Amino acid sequence: MEQNNYNGALQKPIGSGFNATSTTKDVIKGLDLTGKTAIVTGGDGGLGLEITRTLTSAGAMVIVPARNIEKAKGNLEGIENVEVEALDLTDPISIDNFAENFLASVRPLHMLINNAGVMWTSLQRDQRGYEGQFSTNHLGHFQLTAKLWQALKKANGARVVTVSSSAHHFSPVLFDDVNYHARAYNKFEAYGQAKTANVLFAVELDKRAQRFGVRAYTLHPGLILTTNLGRYLTFEDFIAMGTLHPDGTPNTEAQAALEKIQKTPEQGAATTVWAATSPQLQNIGGIYLEDVEIADCNPHFYDSEAGKKNPAGTTGVAPFALDAAAAQKLWDISEELTGTKFDF
Repeated sequence: MEQNNYNGALQKPIGSGFNATSTTKDVIKGLDLTGKTAIVTGGDGGLGLEITRTLTSAGAMVIVPARNIEKAKGNLEGIENVEVEALDLTDPISIDNFAENFLASVRPLHMLINNAGVMWTSLQRDQRGYEGQFSTNHLGHFQLTAKLWQALKKANGARVVTVSSSAHHFSPVLFDDVNYHARAYNKFEAYGQAKTANVLFAVELDKRAQRFGVRAYTLHPGLILTTNLGRYLTFEDFIAMGTLHPDGTPNTEAQAALEKIQKTPEQGAATTVWAATSPQLQNIGGIYLEDVEIADCNPHFYDSEAGKKNPAGTTGVAPFALDAAAAQKLWDISEELTGTKFDF
């Protein structure tokens, strides 16, 4: 029977037995991934490196797409069962070439983990004129998934996992001007829009793909301060977020609150690994996860503005990120902007 998570129909915790402190070792324990093939974008650094290390430790072969192949190989040195291939998520020709090379290997693709991303950048545009955060975080992964569709279908039980963020609460997808041609650019809003797109993509992909044995998931990994995602933040940004006072001194109260919820890379990557491998999710998809569990959906949360006040500490998924009409509209506009359709 076909399922869908439109408007949060499936968005209910299942009692996974894990929690915010669970690690990748906890969730992979007892699982044998021998003979499985995974692609992990951004798999050579940050949480992606931990995901790659965990999947290979359980026997999987992992392909890591990278813009800088030599740097990626250096980061992955010593990890067995890893291949590195060229890919730039903002370049549609690069995406097509990567997918064609993988399809030529005639291997099934059991796990596609759309993990790479950029966060809080100044206004940048790809060669098509599309806003950089939306292009990298959503459109690139949409096209990549579509181009790898035949390999996913061949697996007879594949999973597509797209890493979102609690910062999706910052903004729904603003369809009238997703690429900021008319409205003033706001780096936090743009990131929120891209992360909401990740959630909506999983909702719609799961609905369309499950009859072919492909399930889709999205998630918030948690606050991991040791990654380099925040490298684009300015002094003024830290003041706006409340972690620094206007005179440059630390806001110790705010920093203490962040320290309470921060995770190690092993904890931050655990939800992604669980989404990609856990038997507990075998018969459900299109859902938003956090802390190695299906997250709650509070229909009144976003209306309270709480999501915008402290996105790092926000839990649950915003109702607009599960909206049926928005999921369908995003799919249509993504096909249009990328010139790519899934061969269903």
